Amino acid sequence: MPRTQVELDTRLEHLAILNEHAELDTELDPTLPGDLLKRMYETMLLSRRFDERMLSMQRQGRLGTFALLKGQEASQIGAVAPLEPSDWVVPSYRETAAAIWRGTPLEGMLLYNAGYNEGGHIPEGQRDLPICIPVGSQMLHAAGLAYGMRVQGEQSVVMTFFGDGATSQGDFHEAMNFASVFSCPVVFICQNNQYAISVPRSRQTKSKTLAQKAFAYDMPCLQVDGNDVLAVYVAAREAVTRARQEHRPTLIECLTYRLSMHTTVDDPTKYRDDSEVAIWQKRDPLIRFQKYLKQRRLLHDEEIESLEANIEKRLVQASKKARRTMAELDRKPVAMFEHLFAKEPRTLAAQREAFERRGQAKGSRARGSNGEVKHGKNDDGASAESGAS
Repeated sequence: MPRTQVELDTRLEHLAILNEHAELDTELDPTLPGDLLKRMYETMLLSRRFDERMLSMQRQGRLGTFALLKGQEASQIGAVAPLEPSDWVVPSYRETAAAIWRGTPLEGMLLYNAGYNEGGHIPEGQRDLPICIPVGSQMLHAAGLAYGMRVQGEQSVVMTFFGDGATSQGDFHEAMNFASVFSCPVVFICQNNQYAISVPRSRQTKSKTLAQKAFAYDMPCLQVDGNDVLAVYVAAREAVTRARQEHRPTLIECLTYRLSMHTTVDDPTKYRDDSEVAIWQKRDPLIRFQKYLKQRRLLHDEEIESLEANIEKRLVQASKKARRTMAELDRKPVAMFEHLFAKEPRTLAAQREAFERRGQAKGSRARGSNGEVKHGKNDDGASAESGAS
């Protein structure tokens, strides 16, 4: 038998609407309402300032290790903005901006990054899953969640985020295959920030794009300028509509760049050049969008100054609220055993009882003959009465 050609649909689009000079392609303009555009900008700015504040706090020893966001605000805000409150978001560990847009309180993220499990609490009614640290594993959760909703007849959509490095994980391929075979209403958002920690995109895969990996699963795909919030919004809106109406998944590759370090224990100067960073700084999504809004006369310098001042107040208030909660939790450390299991297993109950007995014994030794607590020093030399600063 002669060899024959198998016809495959492998068309791939790249979408860009607002370039790095804030020049708009008027034919592709989504003509979004001014109040939505301003809310998107304000959330991007808040996310950037919150990221910078947390980095400062971490360097002071007030927070633990966390993944930074700077440079990827458009890829997140543009993606989640078309979602409804009834839709689900399944994040990895860098989706600070998406979490803020969805309603996660700032003080909760501060608590979480300070090592308090209570900070991972999702507000009642908010359809977001907790952040996921194991690379790529959240995509399986998203596919399963979307499948369950489709079976139950819900018209909701699931959106999940991951990085370029996650596309090298088996979880990525398993989730993509499952979502396509079982017609799951899920939108896969790949934030291709060019590095999987220190491994560059060129060492991840020989594919010309990451979006084209969807071809193997007969899944719609698209590559967008991830620093163009308008392009990301349009791509996400199309994918969300497809998922809701047709129960078809989509893969969107957002070309973006991590302007800061991978996490607070990373040193990017060891594996990338300053000249490369300088090129991407000129493509900063926040500055680009600000220029566009000013050109549209939707934003002016005085308003930006006022917005910056209000954001500063919000960050200070969130920090104070987080410190108060930390102080309360420090006074009842047994709370660390809570919120782990719906039904506490016997092994954990035994650990809790042992912990409580040990705490009571230490408390009795710390009391003088008149029963008053003797305030001494903790192991780190800080006053036993002092809370987190």
